[in-house]
Amino acid sequence: MRLILASASPRRAELLKAAGFAFDVSPADVDETPRDGEAPELYTGRVALDKARHVSRLHPSRDVAVLAADTEVVRDGRVLGKPADAKDAARMLRLLSGQAHEVLTAVVVISDRVERTSVDRTLVRFSPMSDAEIEWYVASGEPMGKAGGYGIQGRGARFIDRIEGSWSTVVGLPVHTVHRLLGEVQ
Repeated sequence: MRLILASASPRRAELLKAAGFAFDVSPADVDETPRDGEAPELYTGRVALDKARHVSRLHPSRDVAVLAADTEVVRDGRVLGKPADAKDAARMLRLLSGQAHEVLTAVVVISDRVERTSVDRTLVRFSPMSDAEIEWYVASGEPMGKAGGYGIQGRGARFIDRIEGSWSTVVGLPVHTVHRLLGEVQ
């Protein structure tokens, strides 16, 4: 069965490749605007499902499995998406500094009209960050384009005190869940 990753994320592709999966890439362009009152888990799952369905329609073959994911950082029940700019990234990092938060990654696999969905959760705790550390990290450019304004697989790792759950969930694709869901649709 041919696997198609419905994502332009280099991090997701790196995780799949490192785990030995062969795949093609077909990014999904869907509306990721949260709906009023939408709970974080429902939002994350909906976006991943929309991505998978969009790409599945582009590749309507019986021997294709489409994999999509969405990752969000959640603090106090609020989704912290990708920062709009450096000021927004600094705001998010101040919210996370010295605090624990959840990272939700929804994974969807669609194959021949069979859909499987899972939402993985990992608890991440940040060390307290000084204003100088936040300024340095934001200036590195790494927070841009990342949920919650940080990347655990890069410079942001120096500020992570501990995690409870899957590291790959925080990066953006829980590989163990992908393996399980692919097994369910084949």
